[in-house]
Amino acid sequence: MKKITQTAGRDSLSGFADEFAHFNDDVLFGENWNNTDIDLKTRCIVTVTALISSGITDSSLKYHLQNAKAHGVSREEIAAVITHIAFYAGWPKAWAAFNLAKEVWNEKEDSALSAKEKHQREIFFPIGEPNVNYAQYFIGNSYLAPLSTEQTVFFNVTFEPGCRNNWHIHHAEQGGGQVLIGVGGKGWYCEEGKPAREILPGTVINIPPEVRHWHGAQKDCWFSHIAIEVEGKNCSNEWCEPVSDEEYNRL
Repeated sequence: MKKITQTAGRDSLSGFADEFAHFNDDVLFGENWNNTDIDLKTRCIVTVTALISSGITDSSLKYHLQNAKAHGVSREEIAAVITHIAFYAGWPKAWAAFNLAKEVWNEKEDSALSAKEKHQREIFFPIGEPNVNYAQYFIGNSYLAPLSTEQTVFFNVTFEPGCRNNWHIHHAEQGGGQVLIGVGGKGWYCEEGKPAREILPGTVINIPPEVRHWHGAQKDCWFSHIAIEVEGKNCSNEWCEPVSDEEYNRL
């Protein structure tokens, strides 16, 4: 998870209320917001709920609505959240919150986005560039964003709807294999001779060496996963035949 940083306290209050600025930037955001017991999307929703319930509908609520949107809260989800709050905190507070939420989740702005751009808004890592070097091993378009090229090498791999890679095998004399972590959307992972497994955000797939398999997006949505190369001795990839439409469409 990317570390949350905040400088608003020092930017606004340095020299006037240094202790408050410290608590705001270093404790509230530096420590509390970076506590991983609650994921950031949930923390954003909790914060928005607390502010609306307290009747705070100024720029601070707008900031936290923007933060919620940036961390994956959709227009439909925020509308449901504010509607739920209205029954407990009051109708006028909900109306004020909805006016701000409409600015943040601008319908004209969002409707102009492509499906790929909308997917990018829903995931934390960049989609990256077209995966041209491996395009011959994919059905459909895929994208690659290198996240680490030192120590442990890993990438964010994004698939358009219906895109999947060919059957392939990670060879290694010792160690090797790959780990996949779902980032956004919905995907499939399938080992030869076994039922396909669904990959959702947070799903972890451990792929041992010498196992023939494939992975990719489901038919109706974009999909991204982190691909982590497991270090090993004399590692190589063997690319095999494409996953046929017939076997893919059975999923």
